[in-house]
Amino acid sequence: MTPVMTEAELSAFMARAFPQAADDFLVEHLTEDGIVMRLKVAEKHLRPGGTVSGPSIFGLADVAVYLAILSRIGPVALAVTTNGAVDFLRKPAAGVDLLAEARLLKLGRVLAVGDVLIRSEGMEAPVARSNMTYSIPPKR
Repeated sequence: MTPVMTEAELSAFMARAFPQAADDFLVEHLTEDGIVMRLKVAEKHLRPGGTVSGPSIFGLADVAVYLAILSRIGPVALAVTTNGAVDFLRKPAAGVDLLAEARLLKLGRVLAVGDVLIRSEGMEAPVARSNMTYSIPPKR
């Protein structure tokens, strides 16, 4: 499916709709079937021991799928997560941003399903994998 929103439009949407979190995430680029997102890792994302916290990783996966969906259907702020799971595979590299490659597996009228691989920047092996399901509100 061809994107209907650009990287810049997605970033502007995040800044308007989610100003409390928009600075944490960067849209790297759109892909044929999804998006690549960056979590700009800061001290607030770390847990004791210096690794990126699980909620921060979950948030990256969630935002990546959300914006992948919006890139294809437009700025539908009320699309919501209905299911999400994360498998934590290995400890992220210390002090390094995380990159999420999200791809849409299904984009229907009511539901969307996405798959995400999350890596520490510069590392090949994923630190987490996630699947997310979203409910898309009916068009009016």
